[in-house]
Amino acid sequence: MRAAWLAALLLLGGTATAELRLTLDSSTLSPSEQQASRALLDQAMAHLPPSFIQRLDREVTVSWSDDLPAEAYGRITRLDALSLNARLLPRLLDPAQARADNGRSHGNLQREMLATVLHELTHLYDRARLWPQAERRLQQRCKLDLARSGPVGLRDECRGQAERRFSLSDDPRLLDLAGWQQAVGKRGARESDNGQVARSPDNYELSNPREFLAVNMEYFLLDPSYACRRPSLQRYLRQHFAWQPAEQNTCPDSYPYLNAGRDFARQPLGQLDPEQVYEVDYLLAEANDQWASRWGHSMLRLVICAPGKPRGPACRLDLSHHLVLSYRAFVGDVQLSSWDGLTGVYPSRLFILPLEQVIEEYTKIELRSLASVPLKLSRDELEQLVARAAEQHWSYDGDYWFLSNNCAVETLKLLRSGSGQRQLQALDSIMPNGLLALLAGRGLADMSVLDDRREALRLGYHFDSFRERYQAMFAILRERLPITQERVEDWLDLPAKQRQAWIEPADLRASAALLLLEQAALRRQLLQAQEQLKQRYLSARNDAQDQRFSEADATLREILANSGFLSRPAELLDAGYGLPQPGEWQRLEAESTARQARLRQLSDSLDQEVRTLLEPALLAEVEASEANLKSLGAHLRQLHDASGGLRLP
Repeated sequence: MRAAWLAALLLLGGTATAELRLTLDSSTLSPSEQQASRALLDQAMAHLPPSFIQRLDREVTVSWSDDLPAEAYGRITRLDALSLNARLLPRLLDPAQARADNGRSHGNLQREMLATVLHELTHLYDRARLWPQAERRLQQRCKLDLARSGPVGLRDECRGQAERRFSLSDDPRLLDLAGWQQAVGKRGARESDNGQVARSPDNYELSNPREFLAVNMEYFLLDPSYACRRPSLQRYLRQHFAWQPAEQNTCPDSYPYLNAGRDFARQPLGQLDPEQVYEVDYLLAEANDQWASRWGHSMLRLVICAPGKPRGPACRLDLSHHLVLSYRAFVGDVQLSSWDGLTGVYPSRLFILPLEQVIEEYTKIELRSLASVPLKLSRDELEQLVARAAEQHWSYDGDYWFLSNNCAVETLKLLRSGSGQRQLQALDSIMPNGLLALLAGRGLADMSVLDDRREALRLGYHFDSFRERYQAMFAILRERLPITQERVEDWLDLPAKQRQAWIEPADLRASAALLLLEQAALRRQLLQAQEQLKQRYLSARNDAQDQRFSEADATLREILANSGFLSRPAELLDAGYGLPQPGEWQRLEAESTARQARLRQLSDSLDQEVRTLLEPALLAEVEASEANLKSLGAHLRQLHDASGGLRLP
């Protein structure tokens, strides 16, 4: 019995000491070279997580080699061998050269060599098929679930696990965070392109998921600001290793963002505090008759409490503080051009907009109602989603494709990578209304808030289209005037001069209705004018020879080009990576203020010049509508005075 206990203790002791061992090949090294090399390896081991060292149970021989390319600092040559570039060893021995700025991402040779060792060891860790007991349990569970024809999401997960060859870089959760998202309709297959191209610490990370993991391990282990710059990835690595570096910066409580509202007089730079976000809603702009809008438009609404107010249902009424996350094309909404949307001409970027502007755009101008449906997220999932949205705002610059990467697909990707909800993995929809139905079907969206229409309107779960209000005003006209049109749309489609004929015979009540409808007609014409200007910009027509167009064209192009920073704020900073930190705030504030001031100046100039850019027929309609409004104002004052100054009914 004593012998058996002794054997068991020896066995346990052998298991406990199994770990990564770095052995230096010193056969060709001088004593000083050996000392510097061992110090480098000791530094690397000191920076690695204990679980990393324990799981990577092998001896790795480290040597200096003359066979590496000049630009390569190191490379794994076998699963148990790491070669470092021998040309760099003399410089490593010289303290002045080792600590001098070398123009690479980690700043100096000493840090770059340390990062190289950590980078290459991460490749070894990633390549090793680890944790055989856990793998066997997964395989047994998957075999059982597949035999029972379990849920699609679980079957896809099991299929994906069976095909995995790496320990981390092909983990679905990491791939979501890294930017290699699930492709639409491909049953879990990943997109080949990574849109997270802005604010990268090293573009080499975009080569493939394996390099992404290795590069991010460098910064996770060496950069104290990593947790503040890439909070989602830091959280993932921290949870995987059950450990985090001791030296870490204290992160700000909020994330910087640029408000893409159209008020160029305000400072666009804002702070998004996840603690103040009460709920996140799926915000659906409901369909209209436009071909590209017949399935709606997907957005997310952040229900943000007013400063100083505790989180709670009352925050839903703080509409002026709510923000909308909306994936749109660079120069406008996704409905700009159906063909260009199909062929991927537009960039897809994450705009952060004031809710009040979004409500006005859809309900008053496009005459589309909005449904705001709360998502069922835990507090932790909600705050992860807010952090991820901020990261995407600063890093993402994708391509818009109507059938494979539209607003619904982008919104689903953000929900999936942000919240980490497992139920989202199996969802797949290219239609905004279809995605909402799927979320509701999985119990992730609370559609019951729309059951009582009156309450939904009162509490801000539904914002109705102004179309019904305009139709009600039109009904007043038909009661009091012999108008033959039956639908308000038919009335608004009439030329402005034909509508003008009804101003004089209108009584006080009919004139008030006419005023509201004429304002609606002008909004529609201005929307057409905006679309015409966008198409003019996109078509890049060369009107330089026509002096009427050249100056205004240049102003328009400059506005659209300069406003790009509102959807791609990374262009305001020429250094750093991830979320901007306090040290970058002053530069960010100065740059955004200067850009916004320039936009305001250009906007004022364009207001004076824009009419020269419109087609003559549309310009004539705009001017006729403005004349109608002026006539109606005078007519109403005359009727009001004649009635003895009574209030309008």
